[in-house]
Amino acid sequence: MKDNTLITITRQYGSGGREVSSIVAKKLGLRRYDRKIVEMAAEKLHDYSDTPIDEIIKNSYNNPDDSTSGIGDYAFERIPYFNRMYIEQAKIILEVAKKGSAVFLGRCADYILKDFPNRYSFFIYADDEFRLNRAKDHYGNHTLKELDEEDKNRQSYYAYYTGQTWGDPKNYDLMINTGKISLEEAADLIINYIELKQKD
Repeated sequence: MKDNTLITITRQYGSGGREVSSIVAKKLGLRRYDRKIVEMAAEKLHDYSDTPIDEIIKNSYNNPDDSTSGIGDYAFERIPYFNRMYIEQAKIILEVAKKGSAVFLGRCADYILKDFPNRYSFFIYADDEFRLNRAKDHYGNHTLKELDEEDKNRQSYYAYYTGQTWGDPKNYDLMINTGKISLEEAADLIINYIELKQKD
């Protein structure tokens, strides 16, 4: 695999996408960035002293403030908090990507890194039954409605910052249904796809 391979994984809540990203990173010996991106951005914004990091992460997909017509039109200090969080996260993702291969989970990384030549994007999803069963063991026994609410937040966040539709097949190399294959197989499918493409 090439030294500057960038893998972005977007996932439906309850699909096991976080675990898939972890398996991929482990198999390839790469660093995986998910909540670490938020922590690094929070550090840059000096928010550790004011807000617990878990709360920052919990709220990091909140719907942005629509009151601004465009984040480029305002001085940084006047940009709403979560807009500033996005800007800092994007800067960190770009900095990490320039240093070499890595796996990124969520955070609009597929869009932020779209101009990098060796960027491969995957969307992990699953049927409702799989997500509901997984929620019992991994997500505090959330209801399907609660899982879907989290996805709506991600959809809004993604649409606001990218102008694209979260989960649209046109935005990804592969869409993988973890209700049909194991998480290990999903990780292998991602790795095999990248290896196949890099042979071209």
